[in-house]
Amino acid sequence: MNILVTGAAGFVGSHLCERLLQMEGTEVVGLDVFVNPSLAPVKQRNIAALVKNPRFRFIQEDLLQADLPALLQGVDVVYHLAGMPGVRSSWGSDFQLYVTHNILATQRLLEAARVSKLDRFIYVSTSSVYGEKTGRVPEDAPPVPLSPYGVSKLAGEHLCHVYRLCYGVPIVILRYFTVYGPRQRSDMAFHLFIHSLMKHEPITVFGDGRQTRDFTYVADCVEATAAALTANGVIGETINIGGLERASVLDVIAMLERLTGEKAILRFTGNLHGEPRHTWADISKAERLLGYRPVVPLEEGLARQIAAIRSTLSD
Repeated sequence: MNILVTGAAGFVGSHLCERLLQMEGTEVVGLDVFVNPSLAPVKQRNIAALVKNPRFRFIQEDLLQADLPALLQGVDVVYHLAGMPGVRSSWGSDFQLYVTHNILATQRLLEAARVSKLDRFIYVSTSSVYGEKTGRVPEDAPPVPLSPYGVSKLAGEHLCHVYRLCYGVPIVILRYFTVYGPRQRSDMAFHLFIHSLMKHEPITVFGDGRQTRDFTYVADCVEATAAALTANGVIGETINIGGLERASVLDVIAMLERLTGEKAILRFTGNLHGEPRHTWADISKAERLLGYRPVVPLEEGLARQIAAIRSTLSD
């Protein structure tokens, strides 16, 4: 089976490529444009092991410029993870980048997909499309995004549905809930918290720190994502991918203090625009369709992320 993974050098994308290559009979093409050039060394490190695998081929190219029909020739499945991430930076003039990389690039890839003979087009979306909700959130909850980022990802979902209805593109949509673990982006909360603890620097806490998230360890997330490759009954479906447990920001910082042996210096500031106070995934659909069972407890996942960060610092 030939698989194209966009965003292959990113946090989840690199882990996904590794998992797909563990499957028998897979060939993986990874595409990534390195949207932020300053992160190029990090992305090169993410794929360092992958490029040594004879069944993996890496292409550094922009989806907006690549010859996509040629790229999709012979491809059976597309995993579309590429895009512009981040809620906080999606406001103001920077939204143009989100339109370009999350909407226009997705539409261009779908245009190529509609004339290709794909078995699946798996689009990775986000819990940010839901906005503020109470309790466990099922996939049929009305999406009311609170940020331009969430709007851009929801637009990508709508494009997927349009191309499925009009052209039969076999889409599957996965909505990730706050993924963490080794290789997490340096602008994400856990990475920032761990670095601040190690450097004895203040940790910025937005709001009162009691907001909660459904934290999903990257290996669990990737298992669910890989399962979508062959699962029955998933074409046309939208599926939540959540974690084993929820926690507040202050709970996470307390865990990190225990794991690192360092005392956090907390600096509280105002609430963030665009962030829901709580997220909590109803994953019963993922359990039923993908056989998904998250297994990594939050504290264990944090310990693994700390170990990974320490290893990169010692390189």
